[in-house]
Amino acid sequence: MPAGEKILVSGVKPTGRPHIGNYFGAMKQFVELQGQYQSLVFIADLHAITTNQDAKTLHQDTLDLAIDYLAIGLDPAKTIIFRQSDILEHANLNWILNCLTTVPYLQRAHAYKDALAKNQEVNVGTFDYPILMAADILLYDADVVPIGQDQKQHLEYARDMAEKFNRVYGETFKLPNPLIIEDLKTIPGLDGQKMSKSKGNTIPLFSSDEEIKNLVMKIVTDSKTPEEPKDPKTCNIFALHELFSGSELVELSQRYKEGKISYKESKEILIANMIKFISPLREKRNLIAGDPEKVKAILQMGAKQARGLAQAKMAVIKEKVGLIL
Repeated sequence: MPAGEKILVSGVKPTGRPHIGNYFGAMKQFVELQGQYQSLVFIADLHAITTNQDAKTLHQDTLDLAIDYLAIGLDPAKTIIFRQSDILEHANLNWILNCLTTVPYLQRAHAYKDALAKNQEVNVGTFDYPILMAADILLYDADVVPIGQDQKQHLEYARDMAEKFNRVYGETFKLPNPLIIEDLKTIPGLDGQKMSKSKGNTIPLFSSDEEIKNLVMKIVTDSKTPEEPKDPKTCNIFALHELFSGSELVELSQRYKEGKISYKESKEILIANMIKFISPLREKRNLIAGDPEKVKAILQMGAKQARGLAQAKMAVIKEKVGLIL
């Protein structure tokens, strides 16, 4: 890793097909930022097994996620792409940080409190999730971590744990900073709520043309007639036009306000623009998916690079803790 270069670290859970909200909310930023930072993007398969205990599904989801990121432009020559579970130091540091962390502190985690509020039985992995996430970040001396506004607590935990370790054992960890895309809007799903797999309101990123047509036609609208003025700021269709119909936005906005467009026509325009955007991504993905061994080789190469960094850092940590004789 070049001296003085800022380090970006992020992990992504393999949880099925990505949707356009995932793309514009995070995936696209990873591609844009890989020229500005030394980037490490890992597939968080250890985090995934807190909820997914089906080996075949996890195996396929992990491979698919790697293919997805390569298809959108993540470049192994610029970004270290690897599987979290290939680097044993993640779990090793997780345990060391566990021994510095109190139960009441972890009980404040949003995910844990949400699970309790839903009367869910919480496994230890879910309870310990923030510690492993901190280990993921601190192990590579991350300068920045891309997060959404609703993920600030995750990074606060990592900073708290770094500070506590530094107090107890001496200066060891950098304090990572959040990299928040301030102007990123919430991307609505088919029902107008935030697009989310859990809500079943998504449009998959690599949808077929037919899927795009069928899903866009399901977007919820009000009952205004074509001749009635419409507010583009409150329209679920127009919110997606802002992502896919850049050159036509001014004209579309004017037609909305003047009552010169129906929701059906607006959807048809959106369908055409989405197909134009998604088709080349889908074709590239299909090409990459045709050679899974090459994808696995990229992950192995990334693991080798990440392992070298992780082992060097862990040697320092173990020396500080007293685990090296």
